[in-house]
Amino acid sequence: MKRLIPFAVIACLLAVPSAFATSSATKLTGTTGPGFTITVKKAGKKATKLAAGKYTLTVSDKSGSHNFVLNGPGIKNKQITGISFQGTKTVTVTLKKGRYEYYCTPHRSIGMRGFIKVT
Repeated sequence: MKRLIPFAVIACLLAVPSAFATSSATKLTGTTGPGFTITVKKAGKKATKLAAGKYTLTVSDKSGSHNFVLNGPGIKNKQITGISFQGTKTVTVTLKKGRYEYYCTPHRSIGMRGFIKVT
């Protein structure tokens, strides 16, 4: 019996972390440029409808004349990349129920924007 106690303690210690594990954020990818395009994708497909929750958004900014801004419930015009920036930036956001818009500030009026409905 004394030999089984250390094994039981180790088994309990190994089981505890999984009980408290948190789910990781769902990954999204965003792209702006090099032309007049801007997108957000989940698993390689354009994201138009998402469940409320935590997301990791990685934006690839391919032009020094564009930026990437996210706006919606709880996120007020969050600039993820700036106009002179080229490269990749990653942010974690919590999306709430509602409608989100992502856009390029200087080219928003000519249609360089998209929308995501969060349910």
